[in-house]
Amino acid sequence: MTRDNLILAIALIMFAAFLLGWLSCWLVGRLTRPGNAELKVLDRLAEDLHAAEAALERVTGEGLNREAAMHERLAFSAAELATARGALQEASEEIEELRAYIETHIAKPQH
Repeated sequence: MTRDNLILAIALIMFAAFLLGWLSCWLVGRLTRPGNAELKVLDRLAEDLHAAEAALERVTGEGLNREAAMHERLAFSAAELATARGALQEASEEIEELRAYIETHIAKPQH
C-alpha cells in the first residue's frame, strides 16, 4: 500500500464518518421534532404565561398603590397622634395650674 492509497483510504473513512454523523443527526432531529399538537400546546402555555405575568404586574402595582396609601394614612395618624399628645400635655399643664390656683386661694384661711 502506497502513501497515496493510505491518504485516500483515510480520507474516504473520514468522509464516511462525516456522512454517518450527519445522517444520524438528521434522523434524530426528524424523529424528535415536536408535532403540530405539541406546538399548539406550547403556544397555549406561552399565552398563559404572558397572561399570568400581566396579572402579576397588575397585582404588584395595586399592592404598591395600597402600600403608598397605607403609608400616607400612617403619616397622617402619626401627625394626629402628635397633635393629640401636645393638646393632652397642654391640658395636663392647665389642670396642674388650676389645682395650684385652687389650693392657694381656697386653702387660705378665711379671716
